[in-house]
Amino acid sequence: MMDEKDVQFYKDNGYLLVRGVYNQQEVEDMRAAVEGIIQRAARAKSDQNHAWQGDFLPPEQLKKLVLKGFHDVHYHDAAFMRAAIHPRMTEALNGIIGPNVQLHHSKMLVKPPANGAAFPMHQDYPYFPHRDHTMLAASIHLDDADMENGCLCVVPGSHKQGVLPHIGAYYLNHKEYPLSSGTPCPAKAGDVLFFNYLTIHGSDVNRSERTRRNILFQYR
Repeated sequence: MMDEKDVQFYKDNGYLLVRGVYNQQEVEDMRAAVEGIIQRAARAKSDQNHAWQGDFLPPEQLKKLVLKGFHDVHYHDAAFMRAAIHPRMTEALNGIIGPNVQLHHSKMLVKPPANGAAFPMHQDYPYFPHRDHTMLAASIHLDDADMENGCLCVVPGSHKQGVLPHIGAYYLNHKEYPLSSGTPCPAKAGDVLFFNYLTIHGSDVNRSERTRRNILFQYR
């Protein structure tokens, strides 16, 4: 699945989209697990909205936006633990940053139809700084993603700029780094987008009638 060109592309650009890491059944298992987490959280009255807050959108629009985010999902359902150590996932990781790879944390992100929140351009570095900058995100797509439903956009090669100054709650100045500066990364369910935690990235609002569900594994 991985070859030297893929590894070089990641080193040069700070990201790599790998197609078909998970099959249809594995995607369905993770979708069911996502639904289970949301239902349990709602019953426990610990359901939280993680929509980004700031001057990126007018307040009346911000109020409407929803982004469901839960951390360490591999402790909540075995489907995510299986995904984290899946042979095709570990093959890709070994090629990019291996061979000694460790899972740092996991996260679930759900952008519901019509009002799924945007997230401005940022680096992940400020959230969990590391010395050697091997940290990367593996974003597992549980739904087809495109610009209409808020797919991820990345700035190729931006990881080579090193650590950039972030504003407030860990985002870049959106006037200097607008979402339009990113390269869209449309993907199919089962695909995984790998990107270094120094790679500038963000995503637009979900304007479609389709949910966009992603599982994010952070490895180092």
